[in-house]
Amino acid sequence: MGAARLRGRRGAHPAQRRAQFLCAGTIVEGLPGGSRRWHRRRSASGQNGCGRRRVSKYAGVRTLILLRHGQTEWNAVDRMQGQIDTDLTELGRRQAKEAARELVSRNAIAIVSSDLRRAYDTATALAEHTSLSVETDPRLRETNLGRWEGLTHYEVDAEYPGARVAWRLDAEYTPPDGESKLRVGARALPVVRELYTERQDWPGRTIILVAHGGLIAALTAALLDLPPRNWPALGGLANTSWVQLSSHGPSIDQPGWRLDVWNAAAKVAPDVL
Repeated sequence: MGAARLRGRRGAHPAQRRAQFLCAGTIVEGLPGGSRRWHRRRSASGQNGCGRRRVSKYAGVRTLILLRHGQTEWNAVDRMQGQIDTDLTELGRRQAKEAARELVSRNAIAIVSSDLRRAYDTATALAEHTSLSVETDPRLRETNLGRWEGLTHYEVDAEYPGARVAWRLDAEYTPPDGESKLRVGARALPVVRELYTERQDWPGRTIILVAHGGLIAALTAALLDLPPRNWPALGGLANTSWVQLSSHGPSIDQPGWRLDVWNAAAKVAPDVL
């Protein structure tokens, strides 16, 4: 008997047929409980089982925490820092340690910080509670405030009447020789996109970025793809408060970012109003 005929016979014998799996809740004809049509589980066009799609390499929720630095001397006197490199006060260092104790339970896989000292020192306090080192990225620096840097709020208001209010309410407003909120969001967004691509261990885990109030608000608005007119809805952040977002989307081009927490574990301080 030829091999082809043997294969044909084996295929025709019920005991040798490949098992057919059923979707949950179906009933096979002839069994107790009545007769219903049943559907074979299929795998075609990206389907696996009863309508379940194959899991892509980007599957799983990615959690992103954006932590603002601790208090600086300039924060305490309402002096605008921008990208001027200032130090934490003793209170700011205590705030950083307190935030670290709160966030250590998140089991972060990476800590990335602005390279300005106030952010880096805050990130270092967090890293001391983990086995992680701090990576720095200058794209996470605070907004370039141009001619406003080094001036107090009162001095800016006296020299540029109404300008600070316009800046608060208009994401496209640019301080003299500085940058707009839209520009800040555009420079920071690639940091997250690169992490999305490079950190294959991110799904189901947390990454923490340590930065500045203005940058965190702009980056959050950019991640959420908010129209510019809605950017001012994201208010000020207190020192060492944080924002939490989560990505539920299927790909880097459709990340599906959601805002989970805003200004967590702190109340809004006078220096950010």
